[in-house]
Amino acid sequence: MQKTFAELDSFLKYIQIEKNFSVHTVREYEYDLKEFLAFLNSEGISKLEEVEYLHARIYVTKLYEEKKARTSISRKISSIRSFFKYLNREFNLDDSSFQSLYHPKKEKRLPNFFYEEELTHLFENNVGNDPKSIRNMALLELLYATGIRVSECTSIEMADIDFHYSIIRVMGKGRKERIIPFGQYAHEALTRYIEEVRPKLMKNKQHHKLFVNMRGGELTARGVRYILEEMIKNASMHTKIYPHMLRHSFATHLLNQGADLRTVQELLGHASLSSTQVYTHVTKEHLRNTYMNTHPRA
Repeated sequence: MQKTFAELDSFLKYIQIEKNFSVHTVREYEYDLKEFLAFLNSEGISKLEEVEYLHARIYVTKLYEEKKARTSISRKISSIRSFFKYLNREFNLDDSSFQSLYHPKKEKRLPNFFYEEELTHLFENNVGNDPKSIRNMALLELLYATGIRVSECTSIEMADIDFHYSIIRVMGKGRKERIIPFGQYAHEALTRYIEEVRPKLMKNKQHHKLFVNMRGGELTARGVRYILEEMIKNASMHTKIYPHMLRHSFATHLLNQGADLRTVQELLGHASLSSTQVYTHVTKEHLRNTYMNTHPRA
């Protein structure tokens, strides 16, 4: 299947260079497509021109039998559809095999988030005057104040912050830029970190990233997760934490306090309002639980 791999390489270059997809997204496409091509090989398909609707159905059935998550199956279908659409445009290859497949219905899982009291406890139990504590507090404050993704957080450079207007510029999915405000707590924590800690950690390092590890290097997504886990332990909270929980908490708390859905969508950088609407279910569930636990006749 040498031709197939050449076509795959061509497609990956296309989405990376022309579509400007992130490295992470390109890697997911590559994984999904190589998995599909391996399946075709196992079925004796040597050319992409030989792929029919039946093969597409068998592949999706195989994914279900392997008990893949619906979101994972949906992503794989999207990857292959995009691939064949590209082949149709560039090489006049029939792309109808996957176009008629339906995406599986998404599992209705509410996003995990922290209650305001839990976050207050987390903040209060991680206050410190040592460099690590100051850096970690700045990171926590910014993640909660802006609801940014961990990939966006680790990409922030010093020039992206405007302390005069208390706003930060982030580059989201699809290289879409957005401006997000942050409040007084994040302002103070970031100012202290930048003035007192970052220069000492940087030493002879030459980069402009906002957050650095204790050796002055660029802080990675894995590093962010490790820091948050340590902060949970410091607060003696028996719960798991991951960066997206702070993003979920940010959106949920805004809606609970009366923010409109469109504003939250803009702040989160969601392309579709439907992605933001999941948080309305969270807030309704929160209201229902509060009612059931407090109303005398509930």
